[in-house]
Amino acid sequence: MNLHRIELDFPMSQCISVFLAVVVCGNPSAWLNAQVSKSPVAVESPTTAAERGISLGTRGHCKEAMPILKRVIPKIQDKDLLHDAVMARAQCGMATDQRDVVAESLVILTREFPGDPKVLFITTRYYSELANRTAQELIQKAPSSPEAETLIAEAFQAQGKWDDATAQFRKILEQNPNQPGIHYQLGRILLSKPLDSTVSEEATKEFEAELKINPTSPAAEFMLGDLALRNQKTDEAVEHFSRATQFDAGLAEAYLGLGMALNAAGKYSDAITPLKKYTDMEPSDPAGYYQLATAYARTGNKPEADRLLALQRQVEKNKPRMMTMPQQDVAQPH
Repeated sequence: MNLHRIELDFPMSQCISVFLAVVVCGNPSAWLNAQVSKSPVAVESPTTAAERGISLGTRGHCKEAMPILKRVIPKIQDKDLLHDAVMARAQCGMATDQRDVVAESLVILTREFPGDPKVLFITTRYYSELANRTAQELIQKAPSSPEAETLIAEAFQAQGKWDDATAQFRKILEQNPNQPGIHYQLGRILLSKPLDSTVSEEATKEFEAELKINPTSPAAEFMLGDLALRNQKTDEAVEHFSRATQFDAGLAEAYLGLGMALNAAGKYSDAITPLKKYTDMEPSDPAGYYQLATAYARTGNKPEADRLLALQRQVEKNKPRMMTMPQQDVAQPH
């Protein structure tokens, strides 16, 4: 090595500087890095981070997008950007099967954008898919459990395969005779047939059997009240509907049934309270206004009856077209 050449190309003052850095710092590269670290670093704004997370998510890079979106969503002020960011996080949650992320995102969307058509559509679609995934998981992990067997039976019900559903529910009772909800479902299947005295009697037996297993079942009490009302046993109907409201104060249909039974029994004054409760809970159902108008008319309050009948006609006129969905229970036994 030519030391003289080095000396010519590297001034003595610089050698002294490097020498001092080595002596003082012990490591010249560390000293240089420390000087660089003092330079200001650009901080990414929430808007920029959100746009980057959305872009990554929509291009399928969910692993990179998810932590960005989780961190930045609480900081977003712009509503349109918030909408897109939460949508992207929900989409990535579905893609990666992170169901808690999907549920959390749907809650935010529903709260922040109530009535938004896209939010309502995505909520319907994603909850349906989450239900399917969870059902598949249940059947895979516990295929012989009464809960998994019940899902299979309810699938037959949704398809209108009443005989298959009945056989499946009977199978559950053979293995688990005290399983709540099964007699209730059998009673519902019976009521899918044309109602006659035989069907009514058999269904009544199933709902009564349900109450022996689950004495505080509001659904079974409601159905017994409905059968009693159809058979013009108004006093019995009042008892069942009253118990249904006691067991589940949120079961709106029980208040309607109770009011109808009281009207049918000629107890119009008593019918007003449960019917007002029902119209408060279900303001879009014209049946409640009609029954309440009847109660007021029979107690001599014609102006209120007329007002309610006008309201009934208005609600019927404005009632939206409803999509037909697979039949669900009024209330699940609990």
